[in-house]
Amino acid sequence: MDISGTSASSVSGALEIKSAQLAKNLQKQEGQAALQLIESANVPKSSSSPGLGSIINTYA
Repeated sequence: MDISGTSASSVSGALEIKSAQLAKNLQKQEGQAALQLIESANVPKSSSSPGLGSIINTYA
């Protein structure tokens, strides 16, 4: 079985493209998973007054 230089390089290029597509799809899936995790987080509401902690004593 003979493989010429042009067909080998075209196969190599096709494999590189497929690899890049798979990496892009994996990044999309990981991003979606991260967004779902963030959205599902139970963040408690702050019940303190907005002015609390706005004055800081800097004297030692």
